[in-house]
Amino acid sequence: MVEEASKTVKEQTVAAAVKPKKTVWQKVKEEATHYWDGTKLLGLEIKISSSLTWKLMNGGKLTRREHRQLRRTTSDLMRLVPFAFFIVVPFMELLLPVALKLFPNMLPSTYESKSQEEKKRVKLLKVRLEMAKFLQETISETGFRGTTDGMAAQEFAEFFRKIRITGEQASTEDLLNVAKRFEDELTLDNLSRPQLVSMCRYMNIHSFGTDNFLRYQIRSRMRQLKADDKAIMAEGIESLTLPELQNACASRGIRALGTSPARLRDELAQWLDLHLNHKVPSTLLILSRAFSYTDHGMTMEEALKATFNSLPDNLVNEAELQVLEQVGASTFKQKLEVLEQQQELIEDEHEQEAKEEKARLEAEKLAEETKLAEETKMAEEAKLEEDLKETVNQKEEEILSTPNKQT
Repeated sequence: MVEEASKTVKEQTVAAAVKPKKTVWQKVKEEATHYWDGTKLLGLEIKISSSLTWKLMNGGKLTRREHRQLRRTTSDLMRLVPFAFFIVVPFMELLLPVALKLFPNMLPSTYESKSQEEKKRVKLLKVRLEMAKFLQETISETGFRGTTDGMAAQEFAEFFRKIRITGEQASTEDLLNVAKRFEDELTLDNLSRPQLVSMCRYMNIHSFGTDNFLRYQIRSRMRQLKADDKAIMAEGIESLTLPELQNACASRGIRALGTSPARLRDELAQWLDLHLNHKVPSTLLILSRAFSYTDHGMTMEEALKATFNSLPDNLVNEAELQVLEQVGASTFKQKLEVLEQQQELIEDEHEQEAKEEKARLEAEKLAEETKLAEETKMAEEAKLEEDLKETVNQKEEEILSTPNKQT
């Protein structure tokens, strides 16, 4: 009896796992809906960013959330330039599927599906793991190439050997002292091309071009991170929503997948403390991330002692593209709702109390409207049922009266 029940459960599970194959019409309909929702989402982004641009032109100051919104929309609009080429030139639209297959990032981010976002996250995670291992090997082998202070190199090597091999405890002060010394020893100018390429790929930057161009791209990304760090420090980590927190961690190489929000906030706070308060160089922070990226089980203290890495791995994303655990929204309808909520956050940052009051009133109004709609629906159904009974009774009376007339 138990075996039969187990067999039945297995058959039901297998049957549930097998999804019916979609027809061509269903696929076409889903794709059309996908791009239509993406177009609406892009239109809403443009509308929001237009108001932000007007605010900036009038001398207003944008918050971190507003800066990110404006930067994302600008990037999406730039992607439309090559896409418009296929629309303007006759018959070029026939090659559009081929172009999208070869260059999947040609379309704005609003047209990305959940599966595409997940593939990008998995790809970025694999690249970071590979580049982390490579950087661990190359940095360990090359050491302080280009330095004239042999004693400093020996001290660092001994310090690194102790905390990596023997597991000897090291104070935060010692770690910071070594980190500050590291600033002069391991800089972008002393990194080889393979290391520069690996760092670019690790930071999700295009790794094409000369060595100087790669260094320029890395420095630009680090300046952006530093400016973003200052904005987060000024506004407070608690002001970040969960998707914003995950994206912030992802952009700094912090592993966000499967990590609780509390730990993400702690890791981001430690990153800010080291970068802004203790003036730990950005180059060292990125390299130290590579040393601890392959061991997700490390605590923050262990990562600091093992690789001068007191900073959590940041992703995703966001990319920003939610590598990641996805922000996001599983459907474009949800993305529209999230974007509208994002706009509400931007508009109401300076009027939080008014926002809460407005939300409360709207909730009460919605509850009243819902209740009224339900009551109206119930009344209509009751009336319809009464009319139906009355009609049935009339028919019965007519049927009963017909034999009497014949008699």
